Amino acid sequence: MGNSADPLVIFTPSGKRGHFPKGTAILDAARQLGVDLDSVCGGRGICSKCQINPSYGEFSKFGVTVNDNALSEFNAVEERYDSKRGLAKGRRLGCQAKVEGNVVIDVPPESQVHKQVVRKRAEARQIIMDPATRLYYVEVAEPDMHEPSGDLERLENALAEQWGLAHVKGDLRTVQMLQPALREGNWKVTCAVYHGNSLGEARIMHVWPGFFEGSIYGLAIDLGSTTIAGHLCDLQSGEVLASSGLMNPQIRFGEDLMSRVSYAMMNPGGAADMTRVVREAINTLVNQAAAEAMIDPGFIMETVIVANPVMHHLLLGIDPVELGQAPFALATAKSMTLWASEIDISMHPDARIYILPCIAGHVGADAAAVALSEAPNQSEELTLVVDVGTNAEILLGDHRRVLACSSPTGPAFEGAQISSGQRAAPGAIERVEIDPDTGEPRFRVIGCHLWSDEPGFEAATKITGINGICGSGIIEVIAEMRMAGLIDRTGLIGSAEQTGCARCVTDGRTNSYVLQEENGPGRPRIMVTQGDVRAIQLAKSALYAGAKLLMDQLGEYTLGRVVLAGAFGAHISPKHAMVLGMIPDCELDKVTSAGNAAGTGARIALLNSASRREVETLVTNIQKVETAIEPKFQEHFVAANAIPHAVDEFPRLLRQVSLPDVSFNTGGRADSKRRRRRA
Repeated sequence: MGNSADPLVIFTPSGKRGHFPKGTAILDAARQLGVDLDSVCGGRGICSKCQINPSYGEFSKFGVTVNDNALSEFNAVEERYDSKRGLAKGRRLGCQAKVEGNVVIDVPPESQVHKQVVRKRAEARQIIMDPATRLYYVEVAEPDMHEPSGDLERLENALAEQWGLAHVKGDLRTVQMLQPALREGNWKVTCAVYHGNSLGEARIMHVWPGFFEGSIYGLAIDLGSTTIAGHLCDLQSGEVLASSGLMNPQIRFGEDLMSRVSYAMMNPGGAADMTRVVREAINTLVNQAAAEAMIDPGFIMETVIVANPVMHHLLLGIDPVELGQAPFALATAKSMTLWASEIDISMHPDARIYILPCIAGHVGADAAAVALSEAPNQSEELTLVVDVGTNAEILLGDHRRVLACSSPTGPAFEGAQISSGQRAAPGAIERVEIDPDTGEPRFRVIGCHLWSDEPGFEAATKITGINGICGSGIIEVIAEMRMAGLIDRTGLIGSAEQTGCARCVTDGRTNSYVLQEENGPGRPRIMVTQGDVRAIQLAKSALYAGAKLLMDQLGEYTLGRVVLAGAFGAHISPKHAMVLGMIPDCELDKVTSAGNAAGTGARIALLNSASRREVETLVTNIQKVETAIEPKFQEHFVAANAIPHAVDEFPRLLRQVSLPDVSFNTGGRADSKRRRRRA
């Protein structure tokens, strides 16, 4: 790497950065920084696996402006590849593009060696099948010269007489496919009919000759800040045929929502760029899901999308600038039904898209979907639902009243801003245990079911390597360090002398904990630094403060149930979450995971059209609390910086887990007798 006078190269989504001399190939810069950029041909411009997306404009979060000439010009190798196989617009080959100035480089999922594991699976859920789009088999009267009428009119009459669809209508596409279908089917056809908001708004979408043996499909999409997940469902059986996910490409414009709003404000056309890339990503998702299920994307008749307000606006092509400043006004909070073509989504030509309503401000359609899925409004006991993500949505209430807020936790929970952090991919540490007496760790990595101290672990992880810590891993290791007495209540990591643990090493002016020593290729040194602990403290404090603010509003502080939702929430250990102080005190067996509750809510709305009316009514009865203007939020935030908390007691947690009473702030040796075993 070069000196500080050389251009700065920043990689997303990893956040790794460094200064490199002009003329350095991006692939070489990536290798020196340990960025996960693939290459099979060794940089000869043959394999194309090192494709990158350079980003231009002003990036306030990085403190850099990227000019159009930040990379070398498109060269002959890239032109040859583009002419033969085609490069997507804006893409470059990392082995050919060379540094000429400050630049932000996004490494797309398909160019990463360790492809992203998007952990948003379809949760098992009993749903009453009532889709808005259905198949109808009808027998149509043959033409009669004595009673002249068009084929379309006789089809509409047949649907009315045989299925009670009194107001069904066709359009030009129906007419174009109708005559050959009727004659091939001997005046018997199967129609796909979209019912809209009621049985009175039926519309013919497709016609097949005779009895159609196949099925029609719908897609439930959870459009998140970091990941986009989709569940492809059979609209007749309700079966989930494929679940697919990818990284939200908007991440290169900013990892959190406000940085994307800032990008839109500071760069003319920035909002349009973010709209374009997210629509392209959804089209990629459509094709991935269809390929996995081995169906034609043209048979996907309907899609339901849930998203937070910023994602919602950018998808719809609405500038999110108003969401970046008080009073955080939404362009619309209502549900929307669109033609897929209106937002450039490619599936069936007449496909409809239903977007759930937003609740208010920064509590969007994803929170509405969580409310539909988890139904706190039907609970007899006080229920806290936390959808953990880059921006956490929090619901609190019961059958009497439900409150909601949004809390800016940031990307630390997902491995960003962590020194050895990475997103959930094979080779990432996801589970950690630390012996409270010796301070020695054992861990598990994604892609291997063995613990690190079990026979066969080394061989099983040889291919993936052990490259870093994902979100659930960083939560567990910090909570385990607290339970082992390696960090104190304030989050300070003790020295080897103070803790009696040789893995606590001096790291500049602070201490760090060595989780894995360097052990050759694919086994880098992995540490938990003081900065990592502070980043997690800030994230968890925002989460806790939001929940506490809602409890203040209700005037109730005893939780009956806690539900951890979201792709990340599905993998959090309840015990470790509570030790850390992410959530208020509760009986551990009452803390459960709902998996991707927002995705489940989208799937419910896809497969049960009546639930759309239900959620539209539900959101009008949820009271929004705005954390940005509540004075007590900051007070709760500061108190929540302690682990688990500076003021609140956790009696129900402490009945099951013992937390050592140690302090390293004095600089003296901690009393080892006060370190207690976990119960």
